Amino acid sequence: MNQNILLEEIGERAKKASREMNLLGVTEKNKGLEAVSAALLEKRERMLAANQTDVKAARESGMKESLVDRLTLTEERIAGMAEGLRQIISLTDPVGEVISMKTTPQGLQIGQKRVPLGVIGIIYESRPNVTADAFGLCFKTGNAVILRGGRDAIHSNQAIVEVIREALKQCGLPADSIQLLTDTSHETAERFMRMNQYVDVLIPRGGAGLIRTVVEKSTVPVIETGTGNCHVYVDEYADIDMAVDIIENAKTQRLGVCNACESLVVHKDIAVRALPMICEKLATHQVEIRGDERARECFDDMTEATEEDFGTEYLDKIISVKTVDSIEEAIDHINTYNTGHSETIVTSNYDHAMKFLNEIDAAAVYVNASTRFTDGFEFGFGAEIGISTQKLHARGPMGLQALTTTKFIILGNGQIRN
Repeated sequence: MNQNILLEEIGERAKKASREMNLLGVTEKNKGLEAVSAALLEKRERMLAANQTDVKAARESGMKESLVDRLTLTEERIAGMAEGLRQIISLTDPVGEVISMKTTPQGLQIGQKRVPLGVIGIIYESRPNVTADAFGLCFKTGNAVILRGGRDAIHSNQAIVEVIREALKQCGLPADSIQLLTDTSHETAERFMRMNQYVDVLIPRGGAGLIRTVVEKSTVPVIETGTGNCHVYVDEYADIDMAVDIIENAKTQRLGVCNACESLVVHKDIAVRALPMICEKLATHQVEIRGDERARECFDDMTEATEEDFGTEYLDKIISVKTVDSIEEAIDHINTYNTGHSETIVTSNYDHAMKFLNEIDAAAVYVNASTRFTDGFEFGFGAEIGISTQKLHARGPMGLQALTTTKFIILGNGQIRN
């Protein structure tokens, strides 16, 4: 079938499903989420088998292991997907909430009510767990979703979507509330980005190249979920043992995620004592360290950092190190090179902590904690649709409210305007 015709059909079915979703109450939506959660666990072998096909192909193509990790499904990760849906069930449904109401001098009652966005398109790379996460949040908020995953995860995504649609059909709920584009070509993706007659908002999740392409080529409004060049700043008043633990966790717990630490900033007065301990810990994880001249004087096994290193999201066993003379220089460096995602300071100085919180320009700013906590599950949202690094409508981990808009509701008793 002609891909343009197929896209039109997908768009029409999604628009119809979004209208059906708009009529569902929270009880019906939770029933669907519970059914899908159970189905993911019951049919996990089907999804694991499909995922192994993708993983095998990825390794044969030379994909680096940090990205293979993002692609891989395990029983534990599928259980996490199911648990994410159950958490969404327990969350308050924002749809229908009246968030303001006032009476005008003419006697009109004017309020704002939360409503679904409608049809949400999501373009993402090789993370099949996004498929279930995106469905859960969109379904709870009454939105239909069209998914376009990467070709590396096509078999995994197809299996997950099949399981979800089967569970919805068994409950008598609209299966077309989730659809997957099985043609992963760039041409089809670009046509998808221009389907503004059907798609109300587009959310890209992935690397800088993908996000830039969507922002530049889409005629559908875009919520930008950015890349993560996340920093840890070791202040002159830092507890060094704490800094070592935080950096080890932020950098090495999972390499291929957007909230991993990619850049380290260290005050010069603590660098001689802190950097050997930090670097030795990172070396146990085979992390390559690229530093400026002063950093290299503190640790022998460190290569020279370039200007490009300070702005790079590696998603790999590499980290950059910049030494600074002051907290002001640290803040300036981070605001110059960060991607607006997550930044943390390690310090026992209250004034420095508050200065960092107030002056760092990012979606999530931490004091004495790992950047790895920037996550919808950790923030209590259940699953997340993405981490927005833009400043309009939504910023940071995007939970249920971020997938709603508002409409004005006006109650009168015959008023006419003079």
